[in-house]
Amino acid sequence: MQYVTPDLCDAYPELVQVVDPMFSNFGARDSFGGQIVTIKCFEDNSRVKEQVEENGKGKVLVVDGGGSLRRALLGDMLAEKAAKNGWEGIIVYGCVRDVDVLAQTDLGVQALASHPMKTDKRGIGDLNVPVTFCGVTFRPGDYVYADNNGIIVSPQALSMPE
Repeated sequence: MQYVTPDLCDAYPELVQVVDPMFSNFGARDSFGGQIVTIKCFEDNSRVKEQVEENGKGKVLVVDGGGSLRRALLGDMLAEKAAKNGWEGIIVYGCVRDVDVLAQTDLGVQALASHPMKTDKRGIGDLNVPVTFCGVTFRPGDYVYADNNGIIVSPQALSMPE
């Protein structure tokens, strides 16, 4: 599904919240959306690895990495696993790596930046807790939509206006 966030903002101004514009597109899908699944972690992508193994049809993984610019929470292998398992996209409040491969992977990926260093795997992180960054709280079960214009969040599913 192709989403256009300005059109969704115009159609549903009372529902949407706009995420502060700090993110860049890294995946092959420049538009994606779905129901929110959250992970809160810091420089440890163990929970990300676990979640991309799950069926992600209709869902977007929102990873609150604390805005760290010192480690990449998503790389080519996890992105390819997420695409294989039907995830619509992954939003990382932190860094990604293997950006040339991400750009070829059928997955929406938005993040703050790229960084070549992988994370430590310590099994630390929280799944499906509300996370807040860039002026918006992402609640599990709510909806997120992203394109080259930005990222928006809604408490309910939105459909593109005619």
